[in-house]
Amino acid sequence: MNLKQLEAFVQVAEGGSFSKAAKELFLTQPTISAHIASLEKELSVRLFVRNTKEVGLSDDGKDLYKYARQIVDLEKKIEERFGEKDSGEKHCVTIAASTIPAQYLLPKILIRFNEKHPEEQIKIIETDSTKVVTQIVEHMADVGFTGTVLEKKHCKYIPFYKDELVIITPNTEKYQKLMQESPNDIRWLLKEHVIMREEGSGTRKEAKKQLKRAGVNPSELEIIASIENQETIKKSVRQGMGVSVLSRLATEEETRDGYVLAFPIPKADAGRDINLVYNKNYQLSGSAERFIRVVREVYQIKR
Repeated sequence: MNLKQLEAFVQVAEGGSFSKAAKELFLTQPTISAHIASLEKELSVRLFVRNTKEVGLSDDGKDLYKYARQIVDLEKKIEERFGEKDSGEKHCVTIAASTIPAQYLLPKILIRFNEKHPEEQIKIIETDSTKVVTQIVEHMADVGFTGTVLEKKHCKYIPFYKDELVIITPNTEKYQKLMQESPNDIRWLLKEHVIMREEGSGTRKEAKKQLKRAGVNPSELEIIASIENQETIKKSVRQGMGVSVLSRLATEEETRDGYVLAFPIPKADAGRDINLVYNKNYQLSGSAERFIRVVREVYQIKR
């Protein structure tokens, strides 16, 4: 037997579920099942009594749990005592994040993570949503944050924040009148110069989807620029170059200070999901697991 098998056994025993154990240990359910099966075969006992509603410990399982729990606890104490001395270096979690989570959601997470784990280091790669997923698939980053779900093999997505998109315009008499007279009709957008985020951006993909639902065909928009930097987009809108669709998070300050107006998109739902993503085909490092637990804690993600 090995520690991974015992960790899986303890998690299933305490959670009463193979799927919950898989989420807690950041593994796939088949991997958890394989660990338990190997353990049962090696010990020549049946550890769990299974039915359609729950998984319970057998008598042999209850006996093993007493020992396994002690071993797992000792493992954690050893990690706490000696883990930060590995190679004389600090641990490092590599995070790939798209613009919105990188600039507006990660800071809160990083503060909490540093408070709880001051010995850990963080490396952040800011890129577009599509490339975030690529970084995770190719195992170039431990954890990712993205506003786009791409059906890539091995990726596990955990939604943790709802991001609302808004149409931003200069704060001029023309747009003030539109806001008063046509709050639920945005077809005027078809007559405007539009500045969009770059191709591959989750914001751009979601904007097209929501505009279409609101009765505006994205292919009919007069897009005059595609810009990666959203600060450049906001300044361009303020100066009258055109209008844009951005995250409400990114425009709160400019809207509050009266530099731009923010129009809600009709028929939009509660917002797009911002997701935490990791590769479930790789064993996460202890540092990455601790980081994900902090994200769950900060944004109160239910398991």
